[in-house]
Amino acid sequence: MTKARLLRLSVVLVSIFMILLIIVYWDNVGTAHFYLHTSFSRPHSPGITAGEDWEALPDVDEFLAKLLSSSLKGNSSISRKTEQLLIQGSTKPVVSNLEENVRGYDWSTHNDRNSLDQEKLQIERQRTLREFCANSSFTFPTKERSFDDIPNYELNHLIVDDRHGIIYCYVPKVACTNWKRVMIVLSESLLNQGVPYRNPLDIPREHVHNTSTHLTFNKFWRRYGKFSRHLMKIKLKKYTKFLFVRDPFVRLISAFRSKFELENEDFYRRFAIPMLKLYSNHTNLPTSVSEAFRAGLKVSFSDFIQYLLDPRTEKMVPFNEHWRQIYRLCHPCQIDYDFIGKLETLDEDAAYLLQLLKVDRLLRFPPSYRNRTASSWEDNWFANIPLAWRQQLYKLYEADFVLFGYPKPENLLKD
Repeated sequence: MTKARLLRLSVVLVSIFMILLIIVYWDNVGTAHFYLHTSFSRPHSPGITAGEDWEALPDVDEFLAKLLSSSLKGNSSISRKTEQLLIQGSTKPVVSNLEENVRGYDWSTHNDRNSLDQEKLQIERQRTLREFCANSSFTFPTKERSFDDIPNYELNHLIVDDRHGIIYCYVPKVACTNWKRVMIVLSESLLNQGVPYRNPLDIPREHVHNTSTHLTFNKFWRRYGKFSRHLMKIKLKKYTKFLFVRDPFVRLISAFRSKFELENEDFYRRFAIPMLKLYSNHTNLPTSVSEAFRAGLKVSFSDFIQYLLDPRTEKMVPFNEHWRQIYRLCHPCQIDYDFIGKLETLDEDAAYLLQLLKVDRLLRFPPSYRNRTASSWEDNWFANIPLAWRQQLYKLYEADFVLFGYPKPENLLKD
């Protein structure tokens, strides 16, 4: 009887020890930084301090947070050394990628002391988002679900930097390549000959978009098992969360330009061939994009719009991330973002955000493209799109317009 009790006790102790070991040693880059490094966040309730806020966590979250906070001191010295190393970085790399050569970079200096009142601007953007998320009369798919209801595979756009306590939700065609580069530099998730990258634009494009480069929420289950949602919630509570958005119709034009006007083998095979067959009645299409372009076989903007509106499209596969709605990528009614940037004010917003994150001494946000797709182009691009299609397209992307404060494009939706 005594031996049986001892055996059960030993099993329990070993199990507890293994659980603690897994939690404490889940990552070798300091994923225990459950605190905010910035001077801004959403307001706490009156009379509640940060310490009291920790005490309000559920039992499991509180246990994990207190257990993991012991590693913060050890990581702080590493962060200081990293800052000293990163400050030495260069500021103007060579741009060699085809797509980036086509676009070109604007290396002209920008005045950081812009006239926009950034703090008030952020308050207004967050107020707009929260009001419409709370407005029961404004509905769109997935609005009412909770964070726990979001499948793991839909959390793949939330990139985590545990070194600085940052979560970035990337939106394709909204400067996400360069923001991913910034996250790589800050998190030191990619090395160049054994040394972390110091300058964002030194990072090759193919590495930037390699999913193995980034720690994203959808990977948590594989690493942390049943603790993954608890850890996500702690990080969402304590980290600074930001995203950048863009006028939805202009984002679609930009996606079309980069994926179908430039030779892109993957997008040609996966999307262009079906579009050309379905909407342009082409048969016996070339197998390679270069052959198709030489033959003058290109997807038209009209083909692309038909593809988006076709109810058969998403019955086969969800929208590609380059034209998927922002609310489906970043879940703004389930995640309370601390900072909402816009591509239309990218230079000012980026400079302000890096200052608030207190990483502006480590790096500069890469300069913007000279020929960025502009909202003034909308009339020309949609000139040959039937009015009924434009109206349907607006309904498809209406949530993105409303949630992020973009005006309804009345000129495109009326005769």
